[in-house]
Amino acid sequence: MNKKGQTLGISIIIAITIFIVGMMSINFIKDAVTDVRLATNLNCAAPTSDGTKLTCLAVDFVVPYFIIIVLSATGGIITARLLL
Repeated sequence: MNKKGQTLGISIIIAITIFIVGMMSINFIKDAVTDVRLATNLNCAAPTSDGTKLTCLAVDFVVPYFIIIVLSATGGIITARLLL
């Protein structure tokens, strides 16, 4: 049998598993972001200084960056097996 075809199937299964686990963990990350905003008393509705605005932006970008990292990892796993 063709070993390239076998590794491609296994890499797709591993990529799907990483994708599912990554998407399931987003709920935990959302809770952590909410806890950070409450614990530090960030007033993101009406920020008073530039530092508060930047902190609100940095905290709010955690979830989209995590989604991008999960998608990049799964795409990288599949692409690496296709190119070998």
